[in-house]
Amino acid sequence: MAGKRVAVIGASGYGGLQTLRLLQDHPEFVVTFLGGERSSGKRWSELVPFLPLPHDLVVQSPDPAAIAAAADLAVLSLPNGLAAQLAPALLELGVKVVDLSADYRYRSLEQWREVYAAEARQVPRSDGELCAEAVYGLVEWEAERLRSARLVAAPGCFPTASLLALLPFLQQGLIDTSGIVIDAKTGASGGGRAAKEHLLLAEASEAVAPYGVVGHRHTSEIEQQASQAAGQVIQLQFTPHLMPMVRGLLATVYGRLRDPGLTADDCTTLLRAAYRHQPTVRVLPVGTYPSTKWVRQTNCCLLSVQVDRRTGQLIVMSAIDNLVKGQAGQGVQALNLLAGLEAGTGLPLLPFYP
Repeated sequence: MAGKRVAVIGASGYGGLQTLRLLQDHPEFVVTFLGGERSSGKRWSELVPFLPLPHDLVVQSPDPAAIAAAADLAVLSLPNGLAAQLAPALLELGVKVVDLSADYRYRSLEQWREVYAAEARQVPRSDGELCAEAVYGLVEWEAERLRSARLVAAPGCFPTASLLALLPFLQQGLIDTSGIVIDAKTGASGGGRAAKEHLLLAEASEAVAPYGVVGHRHTSEIEQQASQAAGQVIQLQFTPHLMPMVRGLLATVYGRLRDPGLTADDCTTLLRAAYRHQPTVRVLPVGTYPSTKWVRQTNCCLLSVQVDRRTGQLIVMSAIDNLVKGQAGQGVQALNLLAGLEAGTGLPLLPFYP
């Protein structure tokens, strides 16, 4: 198993739990280290009896030397600001890192400090060179760079769904770069496992609520990658909503077509060509619109396109499971590439329905 021993840090959070569940079915990786601060010293079977591991490991404090002695690869599922306290030492010790937080998604430390100002005030950082080195882990668009990376910044769930829908049209110059709107809806698990008032059953059930209407943190992350694809600076409108469901994410992306003669069939053909070698992305026929239940507990993204000939608007709908393709599954895709495997190795693409 040389090169395929995996440490999961932040193992008992939603991202860590989902990562461990996916690694249970993986034919190549073996989990050899579990890390956590609050759960340190507890046996996994005591902490999470519903997800037994082949080896009943004791959760340990995430000491870099102990992690490096036990693992070749590490998945960091930690709050924003904390991964950056661990990743530099792990890289120095030869451990390749997939970070599920936002710590390395921006190419400069200054931009991270601007977007994550609260975390930046609490956790001082001086690892700007790693921000520049990290590869943004949207696997379908960065696979070649990921194969030779040592630090991967896994994208956020909203950016994943939005960018998979948007990038092919920006890259081909088919939509205006101004006036792009993303309307997105997600389940309550996107807020993490820690207790939060707005995620209580009595608060979130039977309700749909927008949040972060102006200045949501994922807006700038989407804009960064969209600007790279378009070759120019892009500003867009992004509005997330909390839905009364546990998991799932649906993003609807609007952009004005530059060629009013393009049809939904034309745009569907473009998407299918863009993702023809990507089994994790499936493009639905025109008139068939994705449901979050169709991708539940899978690492698949479903895309569908419609064109409003009256307004000249392109409408792209994108459905993912926010905890799998939007987080842990994408992290395992990146692990696969770091280990020299095919990106989709060991990952589920078909749901259990309903």
